[in-house]
Amino acid sequence: MKDEKRAELAASELPEIVRKIRARTPARLLVGRAGAGYRTVTQLELREAHAAARDAVRDELRCEEAFGSAFVKEWNLFELSTNATGKDEYLLRPELGRRFSEQALAEVQRRCSIGNDLQIAIGDGLSVSAVAKQVPALLPLLSEGVRQRRWKMGQIFVIHRCRVGILNEIGELLQPRVAVLLIGERPGLATAESLSAYMAYEPRNSHTDAERNVISNIHARGLTAERAAEGILKLAEAMMRARSSGCRLKEGAAELRNEQ
Repeated sequence: MKDEKRAELAASELPEIVRKIRARTPARLLVGRAGAGYRTVTQLELREAHAAARDAVRDELRCEEAFGSAFVKEWNLFELSTNATGKDEYLLRPELGRRFSEQALAEVQRRCSIGNDLQIAIGDGLSVSAVAKQVPALLPLLSEGVRQRRWKMGQIFVIHRCRVGILNEIGELLQPRVAVLLIGERPGLATAESLSAYMAYEPRNSHTDAERNVISNIHARGLTAERAAEGILKLAEAMMRARSSGCRLKEGAAELRNEQ
């Protein structure tokens, strides 16, 4: 506590230009030093951030714990797994996180309808913390936007040990116009709670990263849930209008903005 108070006092004594720079970024800029190293408070902050990042990657997503039982029941969420059988295998073999397990394939086909306008999936990715923190605020906003646009939305589900390429399998199985994967980003030392929304128009197994778009940095100090939901819905509209996604959509971004 004494270190924190000293740090606050030291920050208040900084020149105004330095305070303005530090206020604009979560990066640890102009934090001072003690001899040749960081000050104690900075060292402790770095160790805390590193521990949070490791926990975010290594943790397993437990839906009722992360979202609450009422949220799980409200959205009728059900859980699926990829071919990665554990966290170590998931981290060492990314390709296994791009395909559903045989049991998951059967469950998707049994519980989900095909041909919807928008299909949302929730993937743990590389940050369980991000999913737990951002999804409860983001999902209702997306659902309301879908309702206002009179789109048909597919049944939402959760995917354990998931990689972005699972979008292709979702497209093959459920044939939505636009597929959205809400997935935890790789954590850094600024935050371990950053979510991304990867999106694709009619994704297929032959698609690569070039056919996808992403809205990233959804977190408290980045893109708010409100702005993220607006961006996701507008991008979905643009994809449906252009009947395309990824780099081809980016090339026509100016025209798409004018049409909106």
